[in-house]
Amino acid sequence: MDGRISNFAQIASIRRYEMTEGAVRGLRVLDCDNGRLRFLLNESKALDVMQLYHMGQNVSFLSKNAFTAREVPFSGRFEGGMLYTCGLDSVGAREGFELHGSHHNTPARVTRAEVNEKGILIEAEVRETALFGKNLFFRRRVCSAVGSETLEITDTLENCGTRAEDYCLLYHVNVGYPMLDAGAELLDDAEEIIPRTPWAAEHLAERKKIGTPVDNEEEMCYFLRLKTPRVTLKNAALGKQFTLEWSQETLPHFVEWKSMASGDYALGLEPCTTELDDRFSFATIEKGEKRLFSLKLSVQTK
Repeated sequence: MDGRISNFAQIASIRRYEMTEGAVRGLRVLDCDNGRLRFLLNESKALDVMQLYHMGQNVSFLSKNAFTAREVPFSGRFEGGMLYTCGLDSVGAREGFELHGSHHNTPARVTRAEVNEKGILIEAEVRETALFGKNLFFRRRVCSAVGSETLEITDTLENCGTRAEDYCLLYHVNVGYPMLDAGAELLDDAEEIIPRTPWAAEHLAERKKIGTPVDNEEEMCYFLRLKTPRVTLKNAALGKQFTLEWSQETLPHFVEWKSMASGDYALGLEPCTTELDDRFSFATIEKGEKRLFSLKLSVQTK
């Protein structure tokens, strides 16, 4: 080790703790810092990314609900967070299913948590099973090199059962203030854009532009077909940009969720296996088969 370093925690660290107060009581968290990026992983909620900070500055959207260990309806529980994994039973709003599915609310079992000269590495697993039914094994690997401005997430879905199973996945990546602010711009190479609602269609020309918050503004959703599995939110005033990349072969669809509402000011970037509403469809994984899904979240200073 470098003689200038008394303890490696001066450079990078993982701290595990349990929340003790109010609605978050009981949530188990891994608080990771690589020297440039700090990211909080929610062990109690599928090892999703609670918040992401770049050089101490927030990147992620955190709803007014904040985090909670309570089992309450979705509208009072959805925290946003940097990453909220939706599936495997449903995404979007479908009759008879919880909004955006049940995966996020399943606790993860952490099997590895290391920090060394190479960086931070966390591995965890979530099982989704049913008596006389499915046996799906979901493994998550989160890593970031020391001093890196990139967070990499690799998920492996394995069908350990005796029959083919349907599944769906949507990675709800949520950007908030100050990374999201008036004057910021979304950069992508969409070949096709389908507005989800008449309101979204009316504002199609401003799809890539971020405005100021407006009281009670209706949300906008767009289904995009992208040439390249990459989107960037550029904030010139802040001097930073956030880039999301993903495995397009296993996540062939993409949804842009844009909320300019005061107090619910957010941009959702959502690679997925399916579109929503009447465009929804399951993917199928055969018995013994594995599927790999990957995300790369980066913050660059420009």
